[in-house]
Amino acid sequence: MASNPELESEQRYVDRAYRLLDEARDSANRLRTMVEVGAGGTAQARYERDVIYSTVDDRLAGLDLGDASLVFGRIDVDSDVDSDVDDRQTSFYIGRLPVSDADHEAVVVDWRAPIAEAFYRATGPHPMGLQRRRHFASRGRTLLDLDDEYFGDVDRPVDHDDRVSGRRALVASLESGRTGHLGDVVGTIQVEQDRIIRSELPGVLVVQGGPGTGKTVVALHRAAYLLYTHRFPLEGQGVLVVGPNRLFLSYIEQVLPSLGEAGVQLAVLADLIEPVAVSGDDDAHVARIKGDPAVAGLVANAIRDRRRPLRSRLRVAVGLQHLTLDVDRSAAIVSEAARRFRTHNAARRFVAEEVFAALAESSRTPLTGASVAERLGDDPQVRAALEWMWPVLTPAELLHELYGSKALLRRAARGALSPEDAERLYRPWEAHVDDVIWTQQDVPLLDEAAVGLGPPPRRKGRLRPDGTPEGEIRTWGHIVVDEAQDLSPMQLRMLNRRSLNGSMTIVGDIAQATGAWAHSDWYDVLDHLPERRHRIAELTIGYRIPAPLMGFANRILREVAPQLSPPTAVRTDGDAPVVTRVAPGELDGAVAAAVRDEMRAVGTGNVAVIVPGPLVDRIDRALQVAGVPHGSAAANGLQQQVTVVPVRLVKGLEVDAAVVVEPGVIVESEPQGLRSLYVAFTRATKRLRVVHAGDLPDVLVG
Repeated sequence: MASNPELESEQRYVDRAYRLLDEARDSANRLRTMVEVGAGGTAQARYERDVIYSTVDDRLAGLDLGDASLVFGRIDVDSDVDSDVDDRQTSFYIGRLPVSDADHEAVVVDWRAPIAEAFYRATGPHPMGLQRRRHFASRGRTLLDLDDEYFGDVDRPVDHDDRVSGRRALVASLESGRTGHLGDVVGTIQVEQDRIIRSELPGVLVVQGGPGTGKTVVALHRAAYLLYTHRFPLEGQGVLVVGPNRLFLSYIEQVLPSLGEAGVQLAVLADLIEPVAVSGDDDAHVARIKGDPAVAGLVANAIRDRRRPLRSRLRVAVGLQHLTLDVDRSAAIVSEAARRFRTHNAARRFVAEEVFAALAESSRTPLTGASVAERLGDDPQVRAALEWMWPVLTPAELLHELYGSKALLRRAARGALSPEDAERLYRPWEAHVDDVIWTQQDVPLLDEAAVGLGPPPRRKGRLRPDGTPEGEIRTWGHIVVDEAQDLSPMQLRMLNRRSLNGSMTIVGDIAQATGAWAHSDWYDVLDHLPERRHRIAELTIGYRIPAPLMGFANRILREVAPQLSPPTAVRTDGDAPVVTRVAPGELDGAVAAAVRDEMRAVGTGNVAVIVPGPLVDRIDRALQVAGVPHGSAAANGLQQQVTVVPVRLVKGLEVDAAVVVEPGVIVESEPQGLRSLYVAFTRATKRLRVVHAGDLPDVLVG
């Protein structure tokens, strides 16, 4: 951007804002010295100290910008326009955090405040009371340049684009190198994005967005906006952001803290259940079965099948007599427990008390159930009888035993699954339940089991690290779900039960649905979410991907989702994709050479080598042999300049350059092969290289 003569005065203003921010940080730190408590301090004093320390820590976290710029724009308001703004002030600086001076006058306005809405929404036909909008280009605390847009000034006409504002600042941001972490877009949010971010809280909001439309950052900025606007009650109820995998979470983890919101919980689905080892996926057929809502009936049946009357009379010696419990009485106890209690484990104490009472009734001398329990509580026969009639179970124990027996699977399948589908869930028992490695598709079944079982009595009252009692389902006031187009009905059911009041933001792209439960439209997803009101919004402008690369990927889009319109690219210029075919024995060397070329082309930018699952180890070795320093996405995220990324993990990421290896193998090896290839082709912000020895998919030929 060309230099602006007002740059120096604006820099002085920004410097003042930073000084005030530093003073606020110092003031928060000084609060600690006000509550120092020695070894002999009272409990009340120590409590007050802890409360203030917690408040100070929260305040400091909110004031920590890291390397992010504090101020990114300014609006000049037409003083003749009626507004709620103080008429003494006609210019407002928009930034990440609110900053005030000693007289409590606003120096920087929080980007989420109502007055800041015009910074994002004003257009030529609808200026919203603005005379001028100014975008700052910054690096840390230093202003680099300014970009002005004028409204209603015939002497300085500006070609207003109603869909894109601050185009020069936007393009400069888009063309900057990727860092391995998703950056916020708070300084360059566009009109259609802002409408979604500031959309009302209640109900389910679905955001459909093609590659590069900014749907992930919009979802995260919406979480920050909702917390600001609805601090009460959301701060107490909590906001949850759910991503598809841990690589994705590490990629987005810096966005919300950079916006001053450090209290939002980021999670994958496995984080929402009791801790177990989760890794990998089932094959497509089994994944489809485990995602079917009918499998909830299988789990419920499996729990009921563990509530059984005795097979023969229980006879236990006590002193000179034998106490007995016959089969009919045990059946009556089991039936009554099932009727009285909502969760399985909660009934165990009742069953034990009834068993001991029945044994006492069979005595020839007066006995009470309590006295029998005291004498026989550890008797092996009695313990075995209780475990048979009504065992205490964890979700992992229930499913481990269920999966390990085809007979149990067939029995539990009644009215839920076909016997053939049920038997597909079989897998041999491990030596111990703690040795089991569960799949991603097992997570909602473990959750379903947890709901039906309830917490084991011996663990009741224990708290998880997030403060929720073990065995209980935590709920949140708002849930953001990214890449939701791949979630199965069972996974959506799991999220549904964690929504306190049906307030959710669901984000994704139907064309990028690559899982076993790829949905054809968003109404398939909404069928499994809260039944309260919902609305669907669409992002139509592509910011990340240049037009030449988007056009190449659109060949696949027309095949996999012809009902969707491709995003309109903001950047019409750019390098065309390069497709290189090599002899089968030359693939390894060609990939290494392509990676070196892309490294030179993007300078300090990053390069993703996107590889079909069966070729990951081979390409990793090829780069090692060629001496190309690189990392593994699964182990290191995108922390190195070059990263080998399995195609199944690349969704949601962005890089400067992408080298896509063997598109034909990607199509053949993935459940939704063409859609997975579409995802691979839409990760790069600058350059795309395709290297293959096998045949290309037909959609790319010609």
